[in-house]
Amino acid sequence: MLLFLAFTAGPVLGSLGMSFTDIRQRDLRTPFSVNGVGVDNYVKALQDETFRKAAFNTAYFVVIGVPLTLVLALGAAVLLDRGVKRFQALFKVGYYLPVVTSIVAIAVIWRFVLSPDNGLLNTVLGWVGIDGPNWLASKTWAMPSLIAMAAWRNFGSAMIIFLAGLQGIPDSVEEAGQIDGAGAWQRFRYLILPLLRPTILFTSVTTGIGYLQFFEEPFVMTKGGPLDSTLSVSMYTYNQFGFGNYGLATSMAYILFVVIAVITFIQFRLLREK
Repeated sequence: MLLFLAFTAGPVLGSLGMSFTDIRQRDLRTPFSVNGVGVDNYVKALQDETFRKAAFNTAYFVVIGVPLTLVLALGAAVLLDRGVKRFQALFKVGYYLPVVTSIVAIAVIWRFVLSPDNGLLNTVLGWVGIDGPNWLASKTWAMPSLIAMAAWRNFGSAMIIFLAGLQGIPDSVEEAGQIDGAGAWQRFRYLILPLLRPTILFTSVTTGIGYLQFFEEPFVMTKGGPLDSTLSVSMYTYNQFGFGNYGLATSMAYILFVVIAVITFIQFRLLREK
């Protein structure tokens, strides 16, 4: 309880209080001399064009990235559970390895893949006569590039959970479907997916929360550019802390917290067991 109060509840409540003040970096020596500003920081954040741009980028990242990651994870889990019997452990390790690999190492790999001059992707496109763009310097392609990188990096975690869910479904369920004349797709759509509902809920919630807070990808790959096209809410909040605008930064963090809570509640309502 003491550890919780000192390192979790205390900082959370302290940051919430900061969001209603005009505290800046210069006030750290005299924190009790700051002035209360009510909800002005929240209003200022919502009226900030850059913050709204970051919110749009984050929504774009989540709406495309979460379904893509979960589809890749479920597809890989089905293949491992039904198709690949030999070297299954090797495939599990291979798919999961990016999850535990340093983001710096991953950035080096993906910079090589996406390099405009001699990158792997543009080289392959050149073989078929396509002149690939400068992926990370293009306002059009920078965000899809980060989404692809995030999906590749994170689908292994959801895959392991989906695989556990699939292996927990009794074989008799599919056998009953086969006896009733259901095809492979019908068995998957009407038998397997409904039984995976708790697993889908867990993976969608955890992946969604992680993607709503996405920070590392733009920080190491694009620094939020070009022209803020990959700037996320978490990264903009981080920048405001760096500028010493602590009150404004904490208000942005709590706006993101409320959004995460609302979206998680909606996911629980939509995907709960019926």
